[in-house]
Amino acid sequence: MGQTKHGRSGLVLVAVLMAGLLALPSTGLAQLGGLLPPPPTSTSTTPTVVGNASAAQVVLLGLLGTATSTSLASTGISSANAESDVGQDTGSIPSLLGAEVLNAATYSYPDQVDSAVSLANLNMSVAGIGIYADSVVAEASQVLGAAGSGTSYIDNLSINGMPVAVTGAPNQTIWVPGGQVIINEQTISSTGTAVVNALHVAITGVADVVIASATAGIS
Repeated sequence: MGQTKHGRSGLVLVAVLMAGLLALPSTGLAQLGGLLPPPPTSTSTTPTVVGNASAAQVVLLGLLGTATSTSLASTGISSANAESDVGQDTGSIPSLLGAEVLNAATYSYPDQVDSAVSLANLNMSVAGIGIYADSVVAEASQVLGAAGSGTSYIDNLSINGMPVAVTGAPNQTIWVPGGQVIINEQTISSTGTAVVNALHVAITGVADVVIASATAGIS
């Protein structure tokens, strides 16, 4: 019987406390609410977008460290839900290279960026090194929250008249007099941005030439 009486007393005490809280003036309720944590707030951020595509990027090195930069069929974007593309029937840089059907494009969505570039009949000579390909393609893509990726395709590549077997592996390197040719050059930044260069020709002190470059990043 004693246990039943104490239980009823506890219920009465709770009822009295609840009634007291309900009877508090609005200022008292406000003070009580100030002791509680604020409700969660939603935040939204605008993603950082990087999208670039270029059929050719050329840096010619001159005397005293001077450099001249030239590009062909190059385009880019820097925001979500954007697109940009450019095309040329033919493109050339005197005494260096020529190509046909150059196309570059980059697109972004709320959570993804895609870039692609292509060209045909590449004919290039850098420091006496002849490079030819029937077609060159590079692609790069990144989805928000994941690392970017990409690939390149080169058909019938030859260097100084010798056919080159393109393995498809990233960063395949062919050494040439004074420098190197990197095939399917790929880099991924700390934020996941993917950069794919189908061909990268670097001749020390002479030139740095990138053929078919695609960049895609969103973070």
